[in-house]
Amino acid sequence: MSLIRLCGSVGAQWMLKSTTGFVPTGKTIVTRNLFSGTGLGTLRIAGSNAPVLVVRPRADQYDRRRDGNWWRGYKNFGHKPEKEPMATKLFCAFLGAMILGACIDWKKLGKALGLPKVDADAGMNAEMSDSKTEQLESGEDSDGDDEDEQGKKKPRKEKIGFRDRKIIEYENRIRQYSTPDKVFRYFATIQAPQGDTVEVFMTPIDFLTSMTPGMKQPDGLGLDQYKRYDARSVSTRLDLHLDSDSIFYKLGAYGLISFSDYIFLLTVLSTSRRHFEIAFRMFDLNGDGDVDSEEFEKVANLIRQQTSIGNRHRDHANTGNTFKGVNSALTTYFFGPKNDEKLTIEKFLDFQQQLQREILTLEFMRKNPDENGNISEADFAELMLAYAGYPQKKKIKKIKRVKKRFRDHGAGVSKEDYLNFFHFLNNINDVDTALTFYHIAGASIDQATLKHVAKTVAMVELTDHVIDVVFTIFDENMDGQLSNREFVAVMKNRLLRGLEKPKDTGFVKLMHSILKCAKDTKPVLLDL
Repeated sequence: MSLIRLCGSVGAQWMLKSTTGFVPTGKTIVTRNLFSGTGLGTLRIAGSNAPVLVVRPRADQYDRRRDGNWWRGYKNFGHKPEKEPMATKLFCAFLGAMILGACIDWKKLGKALGLPKVDADAGMNAEMSDSKTEQLESGEDSDGDDEDEQGKKKPRKEKIGFRDRKIIEYENRIRQYSTPDKVFRYFATIQAPQGDTVEVFMTPIDFLTSMTPGMKQPDGLGLDQYKRYDARSVSTRLDLHLDSDSIFYKLGAYGLISFSDYIFLLTVLSTSRRHFEIAFRMFDLNGDGDVDSEEFEKVANLIRQQTSIGNRHRDHANTGNTFKGVNSALTTYFFGPKNDEKLTIEKFLDFQQQLQREILTLEFMRKNPDENGNISEADFAELMLAYAGYPQKKKIKKIKRVKKRFRDHGAGVSKEDYLNFFHFLNNINDVDTALTFYHIAGASIDQATLKHVAKTVAMVELTDHVIDVVFTIFDENMDGQLSNREFVAVMKNRLLRGLEKPKDTGFVKLMHSILKCAKDTKPVLLDL
């Protein structure tokens, strides 16, 4: 019965005609297996000349037992899913673990778990540490754990990881190409109630962070992510680390910066003293340089429209970031409580100088001065090159040269020397003219020449140590001669903090120029 069940009637008739034929009466037919030829059974023919049905089982329906016999139950068909090789499984698991590990903040996880901090360089000697530092692209100080002259260990800088580097690069692109509205929303950290609504504010540190490339926004704060602050609550107090006579308190009682203040301060920082003097005299009727509140509003709007910040800004009512002019506190400071006084150009330029001094002081304090109030020469070089726009490798090379030069006899740079040098930069255009005359005359620009130019042109007495650091930064071949073209270009960017650069990639201007050219060009056919 089992043999007959394996075939249909049609298949049986076909096999009778084409395969078996007729067999003599009384003969025994032996069916044989397709695989090994062993007999599976016999069939006795009863009648004479009866047809013989020889049924051959399909090979894919049988499998061999351990004892050598065949049995039904073969399951290795082609439609079954293929088993992945072990190497593929291991590779996929490794790739998934790497992606997951890149998304985890290991430093934050270690702090949450309370793991002890391990210094990986503790067992290395000084020579191995120095040789390893030369290969690092991060430019971190290798001898951060070396002891100074007083036997105290210097604080070791934290190494910037891959995740933080990518965040810093993204934030640098926001500073360079985004609108002022987005920059303000990204770097502002305070949200405070103002009547029935809430308003976003910056602290002075936030304002500095929004301008300085390479300064990372704190974790948990970013685009439209703020800390709540209520001035009426006693439990929440802001510690801005400002002096009681700080210029930021002129903007408001709490020293916070609104969006309108942000636009105004950027305009003040990105405009030279000479431009303000010309603008004040332009809008003053009697020419003495004094303006009232209405005239000052015109001056501020005119200068703002000439800056890259003003050209890029568009009011966004949905985010609440609209320019509302100079705030009332600053208006009171300029024009008195009754708004009837006049603002002199000297008072406004004094305000600009105080603002620049406050920003420079915040920059200096972020480098963590030592007990003598000095920062290292390498920190001073980092502040000098912050807005240079150098590639990372070139910037690291210059900083390493400064570290090597002053490793054994570094005296540091005081706050007063730091402020004096940037007061010297306020006259960088005149310094550029003087250095160009020296270059045309064939005279070399050495340290004595730069000190003489600073004293005669900018009326600033620069110390020999600061000039030595400056020459170490910009003297590539260490021949004692200054490359005035590179030095002046970097110092101009440092003075204006890169705020004069256009806030777009240039594509929009290119398309606008093409459309204007096509519009102004007369077709050739019209000349006929």
